Amino acid sequence: MKNIRHEKKSTFSPTRIPLPSSKSESNRVLVIDSLTEGENTISNLAEARDTQTMIRLLTKNPPVFDVLDAGTTMRFLTAYAVITNQYKIITGTPRMCERPIGILVDALRDIGAEIHYMAAEGFPPLAVHGLAGQKTEKISIRGDVSSQYISAMLMIAPMLPKGLEIELLGKIGSISYIQMTLQLMAQFGVKHVWKENVIKVPHQTYSPTQFSVESDWSGASYWFSLLACADEGELFLQGLKEDSLQGDSKIVEIMDQLGVKSEFQTGGIKLTKQKVKGLKSWDFTNCPDLAQTVAVTCAIIGQKVDFTGLESLRIKETDRILALQQELAKFNAQLLEGENGVFTLIPSIEIPDEVTIKTYDDHRMAMAFLPLVTKTNLIVEDPEVVNKSYPSFWKHVALLYK
Repeated sequence: MKNIRHEKKSTFSPTRIPLPSSKSESNRVLVIDSLTEGENTISNLAEARDTQTMIRLLTKNPPVFDVLDAGTTMRFLTAYAVITNQYKIITGTPRMCERPIGILVDALRDIGAEIHYMAAEGFPPLAVHGLAGQKTEKISIRGDVSSQYISAMLMIAPMLPKGLEIELLGKIGSISYIQMTLQLMAQFGVKHVWKENVIKVPHQTYSPTQFSVESDWSGASYWFSLLACADEGELFLQGLKEDSLQGDSKIVEIMDQLGVKSEFQTGGIKLTKQKVKGLKSWDFTNCPDLAQTVAVTCAIIGQKVDFTGLESLRIKETDRILALQQELAKFNAQLLEGENGVFTLIPSIEIPDEVTIKTYDDHRMAMAFLPLVTKTNLIVEDPEVVNKSYPSFWKHVALLYK
């Protein structure tokens, strides 16, 4: 599929969307499962390419862990190779090898790991030589760069002979993902103490259990956005829980301000239209993967909004701030960078009869701009990028046109 084109469609009959499973939960559970002495029963794992890559590498255990473009897989398997005392080459796509990993490598070296950079300092590919012995049980990690570094250290912490105490330095970003990691660890019997900016995980073992992965709230966000931008419609998103571990469930609160009413029912959540209440500002520190979705929604429905907490977007699959700015401009919207990390979304005043969206090798760029179909004909370049997290996305979009 080189490009995909969808005709303008502003109203939708009631439609059920069979959401994919959570990539974030799946990837954490797979690492925990591999560290458990005993057999777990894990069900409903994500179809996402990132998760399938994790399954393949953990199952086949090749000498080279090629994670492709999966950042979570890169970070989690680096720590996994250390705690299982394996020699591994860990690499990925050219873009993956441009994404920093120095903070995690420094933390692993602090506890006694031997890791070498094979090219540029601070970036993959890596040569991991395992863990000869634990040098310290106390480390410090910046909390404002990537929560995945912290989650990687937490998951191996109970396996360390002395356990691990992690001091989080500065502002803590994506805290909900750290909480998810700890809550999943708890479901496998691992205890922790979190006081202020210090997390302590004593030495202990993971206990075998049964676990079913929830549907993906990040994937759900695009359907919330689509309905917010539509003239009429009703959607039912299958497999979502009100007491979710996923931080992106914040989309319910955000979209309540942008015209979507949410009602949890047996088996999922029903979405209907309601009056727009208005959104003046939002801090994405704890839910950065929602930023593109919300920006596009506000641009289409005419909401001028101030955004903060976008710092991590520049080191994702692409520079998501720059990508947003370039694609929003195609329908006369703007994302303006101000002082102190504040970005202002200026909504569109006129949308062309057809818009072509570039995806920048970024799955979220492809999906976040879908709501444009409610106002214009939409062409999406390289639509297969959605395979990273939501391979069935375009099949689900087709349900709206039946």
